Amino acid sequence: MKRRLLLVGCGAGALSLTGAAPAFAQGELTADAVQVTLDNIWVLLAAVLVIFMQAGFALVEAGLTRAKSVANIMMKNLMDFSAGVIAFALVGFAIAFGPGNALFGTEGWFLNTNTFTEGSFGTLSLPTFFIFQVAFAATAATIVSGAMAERTKFKSYFVYSFVITALIYPVVVHWLWGGGWLSTLSTPMIDFAGSTIVHSVGGWAALMGAIVLGPRIGKYAKDGRSRAIPGHSIPFAILGVFILFIGWFGFNPGSELAADAAVGYIALTTLIAGATGAVFATITVWIRTGRPDVAMAGNGTLAGLVAITAGTANVSNWGAALIGALAGVLVVFSVFFLDRRRVDDPVGAISVHGVCGAFGTLMVGLVATEGGLFYGGGFDQLVTQAIGVVAVFAFVTITTGLLFYAIKATIGLRVPAEEEVAGLDVIEHGAPGYGPDVLTTAPATG
Repeated sequence: MKRRLLLVGCGAGALSLTGAAPAFAQGELTADAVQVTLDNIWVLLAAVLVIFMQAGFALVEAGLTRAKSVANIMMKNLMDFSAGVIAFALVGFAIAFGPGNALFGTEGWFLNTNTFTEGSFGTLSLPTFFIFQVAFAATAATIVSGAMAERTKFKSYFVYSFVITALIYPVVVHWLWGGGWLSTLSTPMIDFAGSTIVHSVGGWAALMGAIVLGPRIGKYAKDGRSRAIPGHSIPFAILGVFILFIGWFGFNPGSELAADAAVGYIALTTLIAGATGAVFATITVWIRTGRPDVAMAGNGTLAGLVAITAGTANVSNWGAALIGALAGVLVVFSVFFLDRRRVDDPVGAISVHGVCGAFGTLMVGLVATEGGLFYGGGFDQLVTQAIGVVAVFAFVTITTGLLFYAIKATIGLRVPAEEEVAGLDVIEHGAPGYGPDVLTTAPATG
């Protein structure tokens, strides 16, 4: 009991620094005041876990690509978070959550406290809610980096990452989480933590970026056959997967936006889906290729986590297992399908986040315990889920396609061939990612 009261007391002091005065600041201890403090502490902790996922994304992407561009990859992941915070604070947050119309918010620029008053976000203070949401925005932006790795100009990456975080992602957020049209349908869309709102936005943007950019030099032979370009560190990649898995316990349970009894259950469905995704991706690729591919197992883990994110609070444990298992199978076939279509995605970001994000969102319409088709709910929820998936796909592919073509026609999107062959670290950033004592052989030019 003493430990619990100490936590509440410390939380009260921390919350008061944000401008929110707890009801018991002058000695009045009430259940509601305690709950407000606990909600803010929990969601802030969840936000930190989601921000930690940036390290996971960086390691996965670095591990599955070549050593000659590892510094470039780390720099991009650092900058999409840092620039994303600025972009989201200036305009993105207002578009996503500000008062406005069914399509986008029109008030609250620069985190205007006159627009976002006490109670705007339930029990959460504006600082707590913003930090949690900006972590999500950075996640959507960083997904794009992996699919466009090893051949993109850094200045071009900086531009499109900023635009996605400031404009494109926030519009989609407003449609559902900001009170927009997807939330006001007769049967509202369910996307609890963002299989579509976050992950498919990043995945479909990655798809357009990879198409406009084109494949890496040497990826495809003249006869169209795909050539493997191995990453330089599988340990990096799998360590990144574990970090992402840990971060997902902030991503999904944190989206409850309160410290209540549902948090533990949401964590459980998240765990089950991630684990089954890993197992079934391993089995699938083992049957298909004759080997239990390590990188594909990692992507299976992420596929299960992405897919459960939409319905994590709305499905049973067995529903979570089904979603994770099917996502693990789907991601394997999606990766091979895109490769046959000459879409060069070095890390599988399109398949993991775009394809499996859409799949997980649709599965809610089937296995949600309330309203799902398999539970006697009819087709209404499934139809709504499909409307949301198609609308987000259309909006993101069109807007990001125009964005990438505009960048390509102006400042340029792709580095020159000689720079790509040499690697981006020295040319783009002035120093290699590894010193000569580590990188003892010349990087493959592929």
